[in-house]
This record gives sequence, structure tokens and C-alpha cells, in this order.
Amino acid sequence: MNIRTLTLAAAIALLGLGLGGCGGGDDEPSDQAQSEQQQQNANSEQSTGSAGNDTQQSSTQASGDAQSGNDTDQQAGEPVSLIFGTGGTSGSYYPIGGALKSVFERSDLINNVQVVSTGASVQNIQNIADGLNQIAIVMSDVAYDALKGQGQFQDNPVEIRALAGLYPNVVQVVATANSNIHSISDLAGKRVGVGKVGSGVEQSAQKVLEAAGMSYDDLARVSHTGYADSVTEMGNGNLDAAFFTSGVPNSSITGLMQNNDVVFVPVSGDTADKLLKAYPYYQHYEIPAHTAQSYDLPQAVQTVAIRNMMIVPSSMRDDVARELAKRTYDYLGTDKVSVGALKRFDRNTMGTDLVAPLQPGARDFYESVNESGSDGENGQGAGDDQSGQ
Repeated sequence: MNIRTLTLAAAIALLGLGLGGCGGGDDEPSDQAQSEQQQQNANSEQSTGSAGNDTQQSSTQASGDAQSGNDTDQQAGEPVSLIFGTGGTSGSYYPIGGALKSVFERSDLINNVQVVSTGASVQNIQNIADGLNQIAIVMSDVAYDALKGQGQFQDNPVEIRALAGLYPNVVQVVATANSNIHSISDLAGKRVGVGKVGSGVEQSAQKVLEAAGMSYDDLARVSHTGYADSVTEMGNGNLDAAFFTSGVPNSSITGLMQNNDVVFVPVSGDTADKLLKAYPYYQHYEIPAHTAQSYDLPQAVQTVAIRNMMIVPSSMRDDVARELAKRTYDYLGTDKVSVGALKRFDRNTMGTDLVAPLQPGARDFYESVNESGSDGENGQGAGDDQSGQ
């Protein structure tokens, strides 16, 4: 009788420990300003159309278990599930995630990929740190801050690895024609859309204003609107200008131009020089004139750009990262590329000039490409432009 009693007590104690281990953990949302939005988006805007929070958490756990393969050789080669953090549905990141989803899922190493709409760069990096995403697209400036533990990551550096460099994100400042805005300094006293809170667009807006000797305090109103809402507000006369930091063309800008007279505000001269000096990940960029694929502008616009990149956690298995890099590279060499932004850069630069260290598996792949002397044709101009930017 005593033995049975002791056995029952031990079983109850073990059950209590098991239940205690089911709560919270790495899948809990972060305290970032966009965590609530990310949780809502994760429930409603996944590419599979129906996966909710429970599915995201279970997939994250399954993926996290597989991702820890660096710790044990036994897990090498086992298929994994991935949650792919992108951006708003009206930007470029989301359709890129959708395009790469099917590319990745053709691999025997990938069980499935859930594409999640998020608040973009800052939130994506935090989600990588929290284990909510296993792959994401971010802007290089935000990645740089995360690695250095500065900006919105002040004293909280995040260990991320680069999977691939992508196309340049061009800072496009657009104003209504009657706003009398022709330079960044002219934004003073105006109503300006600066992107969603914590997004890469907002980070660029703040840095460009800083380089011009300005801040939010100099604006009449700061609107934290994404591309689609900024266009709506400008069309309604509620905003004078907005920042669009994306590939060229941005279809939201194209849509705005169909019904409204607008001007592109240059980021040039002293403002650009100070920006590049303070933040070396920026580069000069020209939006050409008389080019149908670039708004068919009457004259070229001088501005700046930041490279986009795909990132992964440092814990990702080398074989998985190598496979993802190879699948992306091979896809860009076909005529099936439908996202316009992915057609506008050389795929042979995917492993160069990155602000974050390359994941070892991805690095090995790019080195093998260089050794093989691949010509790197990436299907420039192939397919329809369905970027959905």
C-alpha cells in the first residue's frame, strides 16, 4: 500500500512538471511596439490562408526543434518547417515571400513555409530573436543597428546571419504637386507619412530627416501609415508627402500617379553626403528618366538606397541554409521570376557586401558558385512584373 501511494504521488508530481513546461517560452510575443500587429497578422495573413496563432506556435516549435541541428549531428538532413517574416501586403516583401515559398517547399529539407505579413524589418529581426520566424527579409540599416545593439535595439544586440543580399531599397519621397515641396527641408511644417511604427521605412525617414537637420518635431503632422494608407491619405488631401522605401517601381506610387499630380523629392546634395557619412550602408541611387519601368519621369531623380537582405537565426542548420541559398539563386536564374524587384539585381552579388555575417552553409554555397564560374544570368526582364509593391 505504501509503495502504491508513493508511486501515485510521484506520477502526480511528474504530471505537474509537464504541464508547467507548456506555458510561455520562446513563442511568447516580444514587447516591441509592433508585437500586437504581428500577432494579428500572423493569425490572418499567412499565405496558407487559414493557419492561426495555434498553428504558428506549433509550427514555430517544430521548426525550432529542427533548427537546433547545429547542436546534434543526428538532426542533420531532417526536414524543417519555416515561418517567413515579410512585411505589409502592399509592399515588396510579402509577394517575395509568396514566390519563394513554393521554391523552398520543393526541397526535401523543407516541410512547409508559412509566409506571414508583419511590420517589416525591426519586427522581423525581433521575431527571429524570439524564435517566431526562422527566415525574414529586412533592410540593411535595421540589420546593422540590430547587430551593433543601437537604435531601436539599444543595448539589446541580436545575433542574426545573412542568407542572401537582395535588391536595393530606394528611398522615394513623393509629394503632392500643390504642396510646394521640392527638397527634404521643404517637409518642415508639412503632413508626412513616415511608414509603420518600427518599419524600415520609418527608420529611413528618421535618418533622412536627421541628415537634413530635422526631426519629427519639425513636421506639422507625422502619420505612421504604410504604403496603401499613405496613398489614400495623399489622394484625400490629408497628407502632403510620404516616404516609400522599396524597390522601383512601387505600385502604390504608380497607382497614386494615375489620379494625382505628384513630384519626387530628391535626397541629394549635403543631405545625401551627411547621410552616407553617418550611415555607410547607404548608397547613391538614380531613378532614371523616360523609363516605363521607373514611373516614366520627365527627369531623373537623385536619391539614396539601402540593400535588402534575407536573414536567418544563427542557430539555423548549415544544410538548411545552404539549400535555401541554392534554391533562391537557382530560381533567380530562371524565366519564372514574377516579382519585379527580384529582376533588378545581379544574383551573383547575393553573397557580397552584406552588413551581417553570412550563415556558414550559405557562404559555402556562394563560394562553390564562384569556384564553378557560373555566369549568373538571372532572367532579367523575363516574365510579367507582378511585384505587388
